[in-house]
Amino acid sequence: MPIFDHFDFLAPLYDTVIRPADPQDLWNHAALPTDGALLDAGGGTGRVAQSMLGKAQPVVVADLSYKMLAEARRKGGLQPVCSQIEKLPFGDETFARIIMVDALHHVLDQQQTVNELWRVLQPGGRLVIEEPDIRTFAVKLIALGEKLALMRSHFLAPRQIAALFHFSNARVQVQAKNHAAWVIAEKI
Repeated sequence: MPIFDHFDFLAPLYDTVIRPADPQDLWNHAALPTDGALLDAGGGTGRVAQSMLGKAQPVVVADLSYKMLAEARRKGGLQPVCSQIEKLPFGDETFARIIMVDALHHVLDQQQTVNELWRVLQPGGRLVIEEPDIRTFAVKLIALGEKLALMRSHFLAPRQIAALFHFSNARVQVQAKNHAAWVIAEKI
């Protein structure tokens, strides 16, 4: 069963079961507000992107699951786009900010995903990848649960994610708190 089938099944319940965290850390890491456009890559139902409304314009949610995007469309103000994150339908340097929350471990090709997100990020822009920190025991249990559910999840440690940003014009930092890690990349 492909991963998006899991999310199609979960779409109507996702926002109830998976509550969004306090967005303040993400806002700070993304240096919001901004005058430009924001992409929530792998943003599903728009549960995180919704908190970005008024902090960027427009706010675009890209995801592979039609049913997750139908939930995002119901929220209003978000622009849902059905797409693989590894091959986005946007021109070069489209977005001032890009966030990817709890989604990198679900993509087929993590390096291609980072390459593609970097392509659509504007110079001077910021890309924030928030992932569960696989170095913690609780997240190791989550990873095991996803394997047992036959999801194709592949969790990386924060430094492994940072290493995907091999670009000469990237300034990358890693931060972690509790069970979350953020890789923040600025395009200089």
